[in-house]
Amino acid sequence: MAKPSFIIFHMPKLYIEPLKSINMPKASTPKTKKKSSKTEDVEKALEESITTSKVTKTVAKPVKATKPVSKPSSDVRVPTGIEGVDELVNGGLLPGSLTLVTGTTGTGKTIFSSQFLYNGATKYNEKGVYVSFEEPTDNIKEHAKKFGWDFADLEKKGMIKFVRYDPYHIEDVYELIESQIKQLGATRVVIDSISALGLYVRDSPELRRMIFNIALLLRKLKVTTILTSEILPDQKALSRFGVEEFVADGIIVLYYLRTDSQYSRSTTVWKMRGTEHSHKLHPYLIQSGKGIVVYPKEEAFIKM
Repeated sequence: MAKPSFIIFHMPKLYIEPLKSINMPKASTPKTKKKSSKTEDVEKALEESITTSKVTKTVAKPVKATKPVSKPSSDVRVPTGIEGVDELVNGGLLPGSLTLVTGTTGTGKTIFSSQFLYNGATKYNEKGVYVSFEEPTDNIKEHAKKFGWDFADLEKKGMIKFVRYDPYHIEDVYELIESQIKQLGATRVVIDSISALGLYVRDSPELRRMIFNIALLLRKLKVTTILTSEILPDQKALSRFGVEEFVADGIIVLYYLRTDSQYSRSTTVWKMRGTEHSHKLHPYLIQSGKGIVVYPKEEAFIKM
Protein backbone atom coordinates (compact mmCIF):
# COMPACT_ATOMS: atom_id res chain seq x y z
CA MET A 1 0.00 0.00 0.00
CA ALA A 2 2.98 2.32 0.49
CA LYS A 3 4.12 2.27 -3.13
CA PRO A 4 0.95 3.67 -4.64
CA SER A 5 0.91 6.57 -2.19
CA PHE A 6 4.48 7.52 -3.15
CA ILE A 7 3.67 7.62 -6.80
CA ILE A 8 0.64 9.90 -6.32
CA PHE A 9 2.67 12.39 -4.28
CA HIS A 10 5.47 12.67 -6.84
CA MET A 11 3.33 13.47 -9.85
CA PRO A 12 2.22 16.96 -8.76
CA LYS A 13 5.85 18.08 -8.47
CA LEU A 14 6.55 17.06 -12.00
CA TYR A 15 3.38 18.82 -13.09
CA ILE A 16 3.91 22.12 -11.24
CA GLU A 17 7.52 22.74 -12.22
CA PRO A 18 6.88 22.83 -15.95
CA LEU A 19 4.06 25.31 -15.40
CA LYS A 20 6.41 27.78 -13.70
CA SER A 21 9.01 27.43 -16.39
CA ILE A 22 6.38 27.99 -19.08
CA ASN A 23 4.79 31.03 -17.41
CA MET A 24 8.04 32.97 -17.02
CA PRO A 25 8.73 33.76 -20.68
CA LYS A 26 5.06 34.64 -21.29
CA ALA A 27 5.12 37.19 -18.52
CA SER A 28 8.30 38.81 -19.79
CA THR A 29 7.15 39.38 -23.37
CA PRO A 30 4.28 41.83 -22.66
CA LYS A 31 6.61 44.06 -20.62
CA THR A 32 8.89 44.63 -23.57
CA LYS A 33 5.87 45.38 -25.81
CA LYS A 34 4.49 47.96 -23.39
CA LYS A 35 7.80 49.78 -23.32
CA SER A 36 8.07 49.91 -27.06
CA SER A 37 4.51 51.25 -27.48
CA LYS A 38 5.14 54.01 -24.96
CA THR A 39 8.29 55.12 -26.69
CA GLU A 40 6.49 55.05 -30.00
CA ASP A 41 3.71 57.21 -28.56
CA VAL A 42 6.25 59.68 -27.20
CA GLU A 43 8.04 59.83 -30.52
CA LYS A 44 4.75 60.37 -32.34
CA ALA A 45 3.80 63.16 -29.92
CA LEU A 46 7.16 64.85 -30.44
CA GLU A 47 6.84 64.57 -34.19
CA GLU A 48 3.33 66.06 -34.07
CA SER A 49 4.45 68.96 -31.90
CA ILE A 50 7.37 69.65 -34.22
CA THR A 51 5.13 69.51 -37.30
CA THR A 52 2.55 71.75 -35.62
CA SER A 53 5.15 74.36 -34.77
CA LYS A 54 6.43 74.23 -38.34
CA VAL A 55 2.90 74.61 -39.71
CA THR A 56 2.14 77.57 -37.50
CA LYS A 57 5.30 79.27 -38.69
CA THR A 58 4.45 78.72 -42.32
CA VAL A 59 0.87 79.91 -41.78
CA ALA A 60 2.07 83.09 -40.07
CA LYS A 61 4.04 84.19 -43.12
CA PRO A 62 1.10 84.70 -45.51
CA VAL A 63 -0.76 86.74 -42.86
CA LYS A 64 1.91 89.44 -43.11
CA ALA A 65 1.66 89.38 -46.87
CA THR A 66 -2.12 89.93 -46.81
CA LYS A 67 -1.92 93.31 -45.04
CA PRO A 68 -1.70 95.36 -48.28
CA VAL A 69 -5.06 93.94 -49.44
CA SER A 70 -6.84 97.07 -48.14
CA LYS A 71 -4.77 99.32 -50.41
CA PRO A 72 -6.72 98.92 -53.66
CA SER A 73 -9.46 101.22 -52.32
CA SER A 74 -6.96 104.11 -52.32
CA ASP A 75 -6.02 103.22 -55.91
CA VAL A 76 -9.56 103.98 -57.11
CA ARG A 77 -9.63 107.51 -58.53
CA VAL A 78 -12.09 110.08 -59.74
CA PRO A 79 -10.27 111.74 -62.65
CA THR A 80 -10.91 115.44 -63.12
CA GLY A 81 -10.30 115.09 -66.85
CA ILE A 82 -8.55 118.48 -66.74
CA GLU A 83 -5.39 118.26 -68.82
CA GLY A 84 -2.34 117.94 -66.57
CA VAL A 85 -4.19 118.04 -63.23
CA ASP A 86 -4.62 114.29 -62.73
CA GLU A 87 -0.89 113.79 -63.24
CA LEU A 88 -0.25 116.01 -60.23
CA VAL A 89 -2.49 113.96 -57.92
CA ASN A 90 -1.56 110.41 -58.86
CA GLY A 91 -4.37 109.85 -61.33
CA GLY A 92 -7.26 111.83 -59.84
CA LEU A 93 -9.15 112.66 -56.67
CA LEU A 94 -10.16 110.09 -54.09
CA PRO A 95 -13.84 109.06 -54.24
CA GLY A 96 -16.00 110.91 -51.73
CA SER A 97 -13.29 113.48 -51.00
CA LEU A 98 -13.60 117.27 -50.63
CA THR A 99 -11.11 119.38 -52.56
CA LEU A 100 -10.76 123.11 -51.99
CA VAL A 101 -9.84 125.08 -55.12
CA THR A 102 -8.71 128.48 -53.91
CA GLY A 103 -7.25 131.60 -55.48
CA THR A 104 -7.74 135.27 -56.20
CA THR A 105 -10.09 136.75 -58.78
CA GLY A 106 -9.23 135.76 -62.35
CA THR A 107 -7.46 132.50 -61.53
CA GLY A 108 -10.18 130.32 -63.13
CA LYS A 109 -11.88 128.67 -60.15
CA THR A 110 -15.29 128.62 -61.85
CA ILE A 111 -13.73 127.30 -65.07
CA PHE A 112 -11.98 124.55 -63.08
CA SER A 113 -15.28 123.60 -61.41
CA SER A 114 -17.28 123.64 -64.67
CA GLN A 115 -14.62 121.57 -66.40
CA PHE A 116 -14.69 119.02 -63.57
CA LEU A 117 -18.46 118.49 -63.97
CA TYR A 118 -18.48 118.59 -67.77
CA ASN A 119 -15.70 116.01 -68.05
CA GLY A 120 -17.44 113.82 -65.51
CA ALA A 121 -20.63 113.74 -67.58
CA THR A 122 -19.11 113.46 -71.06
CA LYS A 123 -16.01 111.33 -70.41
CA TYR A 124 -16.92 109.22 -67.37
CA ASN A 125 -20.74 109.12 -67.44
CA GLU A 126 -21.00 110.63 -63.95
CA LYS A 127 -23.85 112.94 -62.98
CA GLY A 128 -23.09 116.24 -61.30
CA VAL A 129 -24.71 119.09 -59.36
CA TYR A 130 -23.43 122.66 -59.52
CA VAL A 131 -24.52 124.77 -56.52
CA SER A 132 -23.83 128.47 -56.99
CA PHE A 133 -23.96 130.78 -53.97
CA GLU A 134 -22.93 133.86 -55.90
CA GLU A 135 -23.03 133.97 -59.72
CA PRO A 136 -26.25 133.35 -61.67
CA THR A 137 -26.23 129.88 -63.23
CA ASP A 138 -27.11 131.25 -66.71
CA ASN A 139 -23.89 133.29 -66.66
CA ILE A 140 -21.86 130.18 -65.78
CA LYS A 141 -23.40 128.14 -68.59
CA GLU A 142 -23.00 130.97 -71.12
CA HIS A 143 -19.34 131.43 -70.21
CA ALA A 144 -18.77 127.67 -70.55
CA LYS A 145 -19.75 127.81 -74.22
CA LYS A 146 -16.47 129.62 -74.97
CA PHE A 147 -14.72 126.37 -74.14
CA GLY A 148 -17.14 124.19 -76.10
CA TRP A 149 -19.08 122.94 -73.09
CA ASP A 150 -22.80 122.68 -73.81
CA PHE A 151 -24.40 122.32 -70.40
CA ALA A 152 -27.92 122.91 -71.71
CA ASP A 153 -27.78 119.62 -73.62
CA LEU A 154 -26.45 117.77 -70.55
CA GLU A 155 -29.26 119.22 -68.43
CA LYS A 156 -31.85 117.88 -70.88
CA LYS A 157 -30.25 114.45 -70.66
CA GLY A 158 -30.43 114.55 -66.85
CA MET A 159 -26.66 114.46 -66.39
CA ILE A 160 -26.10 117.92 -64.89
CA LYS A 161 -28.16 120.13 -62.59
CA PHE A 162 -27.42 123.80 -61.89
CA VAL A 163 -28.85 125.31 -58.72
CA ARG A 164 -28.71 128.97 -57.76
CA TYR A 165 -29.07 129.28 -54.01
CA ASP A 166 -30.28 132.43 -52.37
CA PRO A 167 -28.04 132.94 -49.32
CA TYR A 168 -30.77 135.02 -47.66
CA HIS A 169 -32.56 131.73 -46.99
CA ILE A 170 -29.51 130.18 -45.45
CA GLU A 171 -31.48 127.93 -43.11
CA ASP A 172 -32.55 125.76 -46.09
CA VAL A 173 -29.06 125.20 -47.49
CA TYR A 174 -28.60 121.66 -46.14
CA GLU A 175 -31.96 120.43 -47.42
CA LEU A 176 -31.35 122.05 -50.81
CA ILE A 177 -27.96 120.41 -51.32
CA GLU A 178 -29.08 116.99 -50.14
CA SER A 179 -32.33 116.92 -52.13
CA GLN A 180 -30.69 118.00 -55.41
CA ILE A 181 -27.93 115.40 -55.11
CA LYS A 182 -30.34 112.57 -54.28
CA GLN A 183 -32.88 113.49 -56.96
CA LEU A 184 -30.26 113.48 -59.72
CA GLY A 185 -28.20 110.62 -58.32
CA ALA A 186 -25.08 112.77 -58.59
CA THR A 187 -21.60 111.57 -57.74
CA ARG A 188 -19.84 114.88 -58.48
CA VAL A 189 -20.69 118.17 -56.76
CA VAL A 190 -19.44 121.76 -57.01
CA ILE A 191 -20.03 124.36 -54.29
CA ASP A 192 -19.14 127.78 -55.78
CA SER A 193 -18.21 129.57 -53.72
CA ILE A 194 -18.13 128.66 -50.07
CA SER A 195 -16.68 132.09 -49.24
CA ALA A 196 -19.88 133.77 -50.53
CA LEU A 197 -21.67 132.53 -47.42
CA GLY A 198 -19.66 135.04 -45.40
CA LEU A 199 -21.43 137.90 -47.14
CA TYR A 200 -24.71 136.86 -45.52
CA VAL A 201 -23.60 135.20 -42.28
CA ARG A 202 -21.79 137.78 -40.21
CA ASP A 203 -21.30 135.72 -37.08
CA SER A 204 -17.92 133.96 -37.43
CA PRO A 205 -18.68 130.95 -35.15
CA GLU A 206 -22.00 130.41 -36.96
CA LEU A 207 -20.27 130.62 -40.35
CA ARG A 208 -17.64 128.07 -39.33
CA ARG A 209 -20.35 125.76 -37.99
CA MET A 210 -22.21 126.03 -41.29
CA ILE A 211 -19.12 125.19 -43.36
CA PHE A 212 -18.39 122.19 -41.14
CA ASN A 213 -21.98 120.97 -41.47
CA ILE A 214 -21.94 121.30 -45.26
CA ALA A 215 -18.72 119.27 -45.34
CA LEU A 216 -20.24 116.59 -43.09
CA LEU A 217 -23.33 116.39 -45.31
CA LEU A 218 -21.26 115.95 -48.48
CA ARG A 219 -19.19 113.21 -46.83
CA LYS A 220 -22.35 111.44 -45.72
CA LEU A 221 -23.64 111.49 -49.30
CA LYS A 222 -20.27 110.08 -50.49
CA VAL A 223 -19.92 112.52 -53.38
CA THR A 224 -16.64 113.82 -54.78
CA THR A 225 -16.79 117.58 -54.24
CA ILE A 226 -15.01 120.71 -55.42
CA LEU A 227 -15.34 123.66 -53.02
CA THR A 228 -14.16 127.04 -54.28
CA SER A 229 -12.98 129.88 -52.09
CA GLU A 230 -11.83 133.33 -53.12
CA ILE A 231 -8.96 135.02 -51.33
CA LEU A 232 -7.80 138.62 -51.48
CA PRO A 233 -4.64 139.48 -53.49
CA ASP A 234 -2.59 140.39 -50.41
CA GLN A 235 -4.04 137.63 -48.24
CA LYS A 236 -1.52 134.99 -47.15
CA ALA A 237 -4.12 132.50 -45.94
CA LEU A 238 -5.45 129.67 -48.09
CA SER A 239 -9.10 130.66 -47.67
CA ARG A 240 -11.27 133.64 -46.85
CA PHE A 241 -12.30 132.56 -43.35
CA GLY A 242 -9.49 130.22 -42.36
CA VAL A 243 -11.73 127.19 -41.84
CA GLU A 244 -12.31 125.86 -45.36
CA GLU A 245 -8.84 124.31 -45.63
CA PHE A 246 -9.41 122.29 -42.47
CA VAL A 247 -12.59 120.59 -43.66
CA ALA A 248 -11.08 119.77 -47.07
CA ASP A 249 -9.15 116.60 -47.89
CA GLY A 250 -7.18 118.36 -50.58
CA ILE A 251 -6.22 121.91 -51.53
CA ILE A 252 -5.34 123.12 -55.02
CA VAL A 253 -4.11 126.72 -55.10
CA LEU A 254 -4.37 128.78 -58.27
CA TYR A 255 -2.00 131.78 -58.53
CA TYR A 256 -2.16 134.77 -60.85
CA LEU A 257 0.91 136.85 -60.09
CA ARG A 258 3.16 139.35 -61.77
CA THR A 259 6.55 138.22 -63.01
CA ASP A 260 8.65 141.08 -64.34
CA SER A 261 6.49 142.90 -66.91
CA GLN A 262 3.59 140.43 -67.16
CA TYR A 263 1.21 138.32 -65.13
CA SER A 264 1.43 134.54 -65.24
CA ARG A 265 -0.64 131.68 -63.87
CA SER A 266 0.65 128.78 -61.81
CA THR A 267 -0.81 126.13 -59.56
CA THR A 268 0.29 123.83 -56.76
CA VAL A 269 -1.26 120.98 -54.79
CA TRP A 270 -0.98 122.29 -51.24
CA LYS A 271 -2.20 119.06 -49.69
CA MET A 272 -3.99 115.88 -50.73
CA ARG A 273 -4.83 113.34 -48.04
CA GLY A 274 -4.31 109.66 -48.73
CA THR A 275 -2.33 110.04 -51.94
CA GLU A 276 1.00 111.13 -53.34
CA HIS A 277 1.06 114.44 -55.17
CA SER A 278 3.37 117.00 -56.70
CA HIS A 279 4.93 119.54 -54.35
CA LYS A 280 6.05 121.93 -57.08
CA LEU A 281 4.60 124.98 -58.78
CA HIS A 282 3.41 124.26 -62.30
CA PRO A 283 2.34 126.75 -64.98
CA TYR A 284 -1.13 126.60 -66.46
CA LEU A 285 -3.10 128.40 -69.14
CA ILE A 286 -6.77 129.08 -69.78
CA GLN A 287 -7.24 128.26 -73.45
CA SER A 288 -10.27 128.85 -75.64
CA GLY A 289 -11.88 125.57 -76.64
CA LYS A 290 -10.00 123.66 -73.92
CA GLY A 291 -10.34 125.40 -70.58
CA ILE A 292 -7.58 124.95 -68.01
CA VAL A 293 -4.41 123.25 -69.24
CA VAL A 294 -1.71 122.45 -66.67
CA TYR A 295 1.88 121.59 -67.62
CA PRO A 296 2.90 118.96 -65.04
CA LYS A 297 6.46 118.46 -66.38
CA GLU A 298 7.30 122.15 -66.20
CA GLU A 299 7.98 124.30 -63.15
CA ALA A 300 6.93 127.87 -62.50
CA PHE A 301 9.10 130.42 -60.70
CA ILE A 302 7.19 133.25 -59.10
CA LYS A 303 7.75 135.59 -56.20
CA MET A 304 5.17 135.06 -53.51
